[in-house]
Formats: sequence, structure tokens, C-alpha cells
Amino acid sequence: MRFWPFQRKANEDGSIRHSADLFAHVYGAMSAKSGASVTHASALEVSCVFAAVRVIAEGIAQVPCKVYRQDGVNTLPATDHPLYRRLHRKPNGWMSSFDLRETMAIHALLTGNAIAYVGRDMKGDIRELIPIKPGDVTIKQARDYSLTYEIKAPNGATQPFPQSAIWHWRGPSWDGVAGLDVVKYAREAIGLAMVTEESHSKMHANGTRIAGTYSVEGNLSKEQHKQLRDWIASEYGGAANAGKPMILDRAAKFLPSGMTGIDAQHLETRRYQIEEICRAFRVMPIMVGYSDKAATYASAEQMFLAHVVHTLSPWYERIEQSADCQLLSDKEAEDGLFVKFNAAGLLRGSHKDRSEYFAKALGSGGSPAWMTVDEIRALEELNPMGGEASKLPARSGAPEPQEPPAEGDEDGKA
Repeated sequence: MRFWPFQRKANEDGSIRHSADLFAHVYGAMSAKSGASVTHASALEVSCVFAAVRVIAEGIAQVPCKVYRQDGVNTLPATDHPLYRRLHRKPNGWMSSFDLRETMAIHALLTGNAIAYVGRDMKGDIRELIPIKPGDVTIKQARDYSLTYEIKAPNGATQPFPQSAIWHWRGPSWDGVAGLDVVKYAREAIGLAMVTEESHSKMHANGTRIAGTYSVEGNLSKEQHKQLRDWIASEYGGAANAGKPMILDRAAKFLPSGMTGIDAQHLETRRYQIEEICRAFRVMPIMVGYSDKAATYASAEQMFLAHVVHTLSPWYERIEQSADCQLLSDKEAEDGLFVKFNAAGLLRGSHKDRSEYFAKALGSGGSPAWMTVDEIRALEELNPMGGEASKLPARSGAPEPQEPPAEGDEDGKA
């Protein structure tokens, strides 16, 4: 059946697309204008890239991820579902849930895609989730828009798998089939960080003394020039020789050269590249250990909360929806099953602010209440208390309810 009224031309390999040549460069080099050869492996050697990837991957892995069942107004963990243990504790025979999600997050953050094979038993229940390296997967889309994942085995053989056998995390995508390769699009920022770090390393390798000119009287032969250069390099070059006094003979003079404006901006360039790389991964610089002197404790706390809201939450939503669509059947979704991250623990730093807000919402201080106890418990991902008491605001210092006087008591007389 044709869903699109126009003809579409497939690529030579039979696929409709390869998003930004994603997998073609997973193990190949992408040349940057700075001259650096940027790959997914070499990008991780840049400390800022490694820190940015790690802080997001650990944020995805450390938060509990469970299968829940909506039962009326209650939301309960679906501990009886086969997928529950696979997501929450043991996805396969050698990995924990933390390991799986951290590995897949690293793949998704660098290449835009994370792929896991979904192993099912004869009944169709999921029994294992096995991560696949992005470089071993090729995504093909047929004319009916269905996807096929060709996976390359360690022996070089390839085998196609249908969508039902794959769990696919997509990052930001151009075509909705594969995510964009972050390293490719940020290769200029990463490459410049690589060459500036290399330049700085070489400066320390040659010693931190300021460069200059060694001047002697008379002309040096080619051999003498080589001997003098080698002698200076061996006796005064390198970090181990930094600070040693230079001994000159033959009326030689050492004329140090002053630091130029370009040299003075070297460290500033390295700092700026941290900000550029953080922009590419959408990570606040403070999360990779970089902050300016203007940051205070209060502002830092808000930055940490912003990291959860603006960096981690979109990934939580992507992964949750991919699990709902690819790991749960339509029947299971209709029965109220869904996958959810519980990120409440990451927001505990703002407990005081939430407590004050909820107290006002419940009518403390004589202000009118605009929320009930159960509404607040729902925001905190807690089940409702139920009963009439949960519909009333809790007021600080309110007197305990009194039992009505029994018949015949003095207070009960008409």
C-alpha cells in the first residue's frame, strides 16, 4: 500500500536515507578546518566532550526507569511484567540497567542513535536487551516507511532485523529516521579544542620558558648549527629542565621574545572552546566543572535544576516514548502500561522551595487554598491518600477535630 502519492527515489543501497551520512563516519575521520582529524573516539579524548557526554549519560543511567501500570487514579509499578526487571535491574546476562542505559546514552549523544537488540521468547515477552555499536548498524527505510536494521556480526556477516526486534533511541533528527551526528556537526569546535590543547602540550613539553633567540658571534657551519640546536634541546628543553640557568659561551646572548597578543589569548581560546562544546551538547558549563567567578551557591543550585529540566528531561521523554512505542504492544498500552523515569531524586536540592510553595498552595498563613493534598502528591509522583481528608487543605496549627458529645451529656442537652 502506498501512503505517499509521489514517487521517491531510494539510495543505491536501497534505503531512502542515511541521516547526514551518520554511520558512514562512525569509525572514519572527519577533517576540521583546524587540521584536526575528528572521530567519535578522538572526540572523547577532549576532556570537555568526555565530561559533557558523561554527565548526561550518568544522568540518564542513575534515575530509576520502570514499567508502571495506571490503575484508576493510582499509578503502580508493574512488577509482574517481564519488561520491568529488564529495564529496572538486569537487561541481559552481563549488564546492569545502569550499564545498558549509560552505554546507549553515550552512543546516542555522540552519533545521534542508540540501538539495542530486543530478544523475545516464544510468547513474545522480552527476555533481553543487547546494545549494538552504532557502527555495526545500517538503517534502511522501505517505500512503505517501515524500517529495517542491518546488523553486522563480529565475523563480518550482516543480518536484517525488523523494527519489532530493535529498541532505537533517536537524538534530534532531520528526517525522523536517524538522529543527527553531533560530533560531525560540532567537529570545528571539537577540532579547535584538540589543536589548542596539542599546542599547549607542546609548549610544556619544550619547557615553559619564553622562546627567544640564541645569538653567537661569527658564522656557524651546518654541523655546528645542528650540534648547538641539539645541545639546547637536550640541556634546556622539556619540562624537566624548566628553571635551569643557561650557560653561554663565545660571547653568546639569549634574547627572549615577548609574549604576543596571540600567545596571551591562547588560554582564553581554550576556555571559549569549552563553552562552544557545551553548546553543541546542550550542557551548562558548570556541569562540566567550568564556571565563572560570578557564580554563587544560589545561582549554581538553579543551574543544576536547569540541567535536569532542559538537558536531561528531553532525553527522558525521548527514551520513555521510544520504549512505549517499541517495547510495549498496543494492547499493553491500552491496559495502562507505560515506561517512566523517576527524576524526583535529582530535584531534592530544591526541597525547601517546594515545601514552601506547597504549604501556600494548601492555604497556610490564612491564604486561600488552591490545591488539595492529593494534587500535591501527584506532582511528587505519590499515590493519592484518598478519603475526604485528602480534599481539604492542611493548615498549620489547626485544632484537632473533636468528637460530638454523646446523648445525655451535659454539653449535649438541648
